[in-house]
Amino acid sequence: MGPLAGIKVIEIAGIGPGPFCGMMLADMGAEVIRVDRTGGGLGSAIPNDILGRGRRSIAVNLKSQEGVDVVLRLCEKADVIFEGFRPGVAERLGIGPEHCLARNPKLVYGRMTGWGQDGPMANAAGHDINYIALTGALHAIGRKNERPVPPLNLVGDFGGGAMYLAFGLVCALLEAQKSGRGQVVDAAMVDGAASLMSMFWTFKNMGMFVEDRESNMLDGATHFYDTYETKDGKYISLGSIEPQFYRLLIEKAELDPARFAPQMVTSKWPELKAELSEVFKSKTRDEWCAIMEGTDVCFAPVLSLSEAPNHPHMKARKTFVELDGITQPAPAPRFSRTAPQLTVNARKVGQDTAAVLKDFGFDAAEIETLKTQNVILAN
Repeated sequence: MGPLAGIKVIEIAGIGPGPFCGMMLADMGAEVIRVDRTGGGLGSAIPNDILGRGRRSIAVNLKSQEGVDVVLRLCEKADVIFEGFRPGVAERLGIGPEHCLARNPKLVYGRMTGWGQDGPMANAAGHDINYIALTGALHAIGRKNERPVPPLNLVGDFGGGAMYLAFGLVCALLEAQKSGRGQVVDAAMVDGAASLMSMFWTFKNMGMFVEDRESNMLDGATHFYDTYETKDGKYISLGSIEPQFYRLLIEKAELDPARFAPQMVTSKWPELKAELSEVFKSKTRDEWCAIMEGTDVCFAPVLSLSEAPNHPHMKARKTFVELDGITQPAPAPRFSRTAPQLTVNARKVGQDTAAVLKDFGFDAAEIETLKTQNVILAN
């Protein structure tokens, strides 16, 4: 089930972007084994942790040589291993690239950090907000003459980190099928976030990007690409960029065609936005949906997390699904033949230790010895 069926992945448990990468691979059908800590804590799964869905958990004490040996044996039969430690930590533990590739030369070894494996800041602590700050992405997001606005942790952790790591791992897997050789994938959130800004670098190189916030077509400066409050205190989104869509906006909102004709005259944007703000406050969000939703105005209501799964379009596409009573986003993207399917929510730490080790060639006596020595936690 899923295009990655048959691929075996070892995920060294972490938080945030690491689990999201593991979720993406598991969603696509890969057999992902999450290596948790025997003491729980960081990376521990809870039943409603959506990022932990779709894979089994083993609990291993990586501070013991026996625990390290368990992971290295798993690598012998795996296609991928990935970790999110600071540079050098995996090497000190004994599960760095050299250790793992020595056991399996075809193994793809993924590394995800904020700053990357090298550079002056490689060993510094940081979070999403810091990584996107350094790339120029954060500077571009926010209202004019106000502070930059953190876009949750989507741009650094998940977009620039987890998704680029997943992409890199699959690329390296495809190459390994041809060459028979594994390699290390260095996925840095600063690199991924910078890559996500490629279109805005194009605008800058063309002299079409102003570095002041809320001064460009896609950052809320225009009257035709922004959010607006409605009569009931809710919000709608508008993206009427193309001329034909803009003309339809004028028609549907009953605007003065002559007054709103200078769409791309930047000096007119503030006054047209102020006027359009008053227009949208004249009706409720639902009333505007009845007028504009589903048309080529490029319009959508701004929905909360609670509202989104109940929207007719989201329901029709089954964009959100429920598994064991937990509502969550469905796997994406979709495939015509090898459709991915959700099978399990997050497992408890060590819930599958014995079963996984047996699948990877450990016999019952070895498993019992490791359990007795507190090398593994096997529920």
